[in-house]
Amino acid sequence: MATEVLALDKPRSPKRPAARRSNFELYSWLFMRISGLALVVLVLGHLFIMNILDGGVHRINWGFVAGRWASPFWQFWDLSMLWLAEIHGGNGLRTIIDDYARKDSTRFWLKIVLYVSMVLILAVGTMVIFTFDPGISAN
Repeated sequence: MATEVLALDKPRSPKRPAARRSNFELYSWLFMRISGLALVVLVLGHLFIMNILDGGVHRINWGFVAGRWASPFWQFWDLSMLWLAEIHGGNGLRTIIDDYARKDSTRFWLKIVLYVSMVLILAVGTMVIFTFDPGISAN
């Protein structure tokens, strides 16, 4: 009884290196849940303090903001709200771009515009919070 060896031809498509898997999407998903919960606390606290407590919006003026940002606590509160909201929203838009942009080039340029705008908004917002000078006249 002769044993036959069955030989397969080499595949026509070239071998691709195995894709390196990262956990970026998992961490992104986790960040969205945690930052969303933190933003609920930060934003509801902000709205309660600014709009309901001690007379509501009628007391908000230059002096109120100057007094509020004189405290490192309120600077950190507003900075946390700015950074979490910007990164949370940017991550959501990144996901939408990945889902709906069909061409790689379109996806690339939309993400570039997104990332540049995120960096600019974070830089300007952070600069305003930390360099706010209450001594400047409101006029």
